[in-house]
Amino acid sequence: MSWRKVAFGELASVKHGYAFKGKYFSDSGKYLLLTPGNCTESGGLKLKGDREKFYIGEFPNEFILNQGDLIVVMTDLVQEAPILGGAFLIPQDDYFLHNQRLGLVSIKDENILYKKFFYYVLNSPYYRSQIRASSTGTTVKHTAPERIYRCSIALPSHNIQLKIANILSAYDDLIENNRRRIQLLERSLHLLYKEWLVHLRFPSHEHSKIVDGIPEGWGKAALKELAIVNQSSINSSFQGQIEYIDISSVTTNSINQTTILNFEDAPSRARRIVKHGDIIWSCVRPNRESYAVIWNPPDNLIVSTGFAVITPKSVPASFLFYAITTPEFVGYLANNARGAAYPAVTASDFENAQITFPQDSLLNLFDEIATPVFTQINTLRQQSKKLQQARDLLLPKLMSGAIGV
Repeated sequence: MSWRKVAFGELASVKHGYAFKGKYFSDSGKYLLLTPGNCTESGGLKLKGDREKFYIGEFPNEFILNQGDLIVVMTDLVQEAPILGGAFLIPQDDYFLHNQRLGLVSIKDENILYKKFFYYVLNSPYYRSQIRASSTGTTVKHTAPERIYRCSIALPSHNIQLKIANILSAYDDLIENNRRRIQLLERSLHLLYKEWLVHLRFPSHEHSKIVDGIPEGWGKAALKELAIVNQSSINSSFQGQIEYIDISSVTTNSINQTTILNFEDAPSRARRIVKHGDIIWSCVRPNRESYAVIWNPPDNLIVSTGFAVITPKSVPASFLFYAITTPEFVGYLANNARGAAYPAVTASDFENAQITFPQDSLLNLFDEIATPVFTQINTLRQQSKKLQQARDLLLPKLMSGAIGV
């Protein structure tokens, strides 16, 4: 197999995006504004649901992205820069906007460089390490087109590029299929919760009386009456390995990464024990909605003390998860957050939150529907995790020519 070492700048160019004005950001609109946060650590587009920002102001049409456009991350807000230089492809025309923290890659000759192959190159460890090494900034890391151009890649024949891209795409297609299935399942439960427990159109609601603003038989209580916050922590004398979840690893309803560590080497904040059905909620910047439900975890799973760990006591986990992730609950936390640089809430803020809950028969009916869906979602996530691990192990070997196609 014939491979040659080529500088990025010989193959492609990178164009900066537009400086969109914050005053025109919106929670809805025709055009979605992409940011570095829309790139996963291993590459690929990540959409953040209700946390996306849209743009409703005027802007040049050249910054509307097209299906198949290749985007590279130019700025990373995390010091370790896990997404700096990472890439994703645009899935549709006339919807996504190109901002200044992202670069649009243009390939000079597609008979020499196959775009989908180059996408995988940009998400390979060898290229990413070059980008991090040449980056500037201390807390926030930056790269620039000139630095990217100096990075070198190993380039095989066009035919080999096609074969490598097809192999890796097969994994990504399965992962994407699972993502869509998860999205549909999550949406179905969210809509069911809203229909029954927010809009009060639950089974036989026609026969229910409204008393003090809620159906007869329903109740209101502080969260501490329904759940335990931060129930247990690991003993400092523990010896062995833990699987650790840090705050940066959690986004809305998703645990994106765990780390296996010897406990003696773990950060001091790696202390909170979690078990099946627990809900973890980041106490720092609650408006970012970094929360997730723990489902069938390993015995040694530990999370950061930066999370509030909420253990259901007298209501099902399925109900409690939706009750404490509504826009109203997020607003309550945001209003109670203290601190300028790192606004945060405490365990007592969670404990004192008021929760409206239905009678046991409706709780149980909702749980009977929701729990199997939670289990199915968890199964799909575990499948995708294994597929991603297999792809990530295969990618550098294919890109270096260590494995032939």
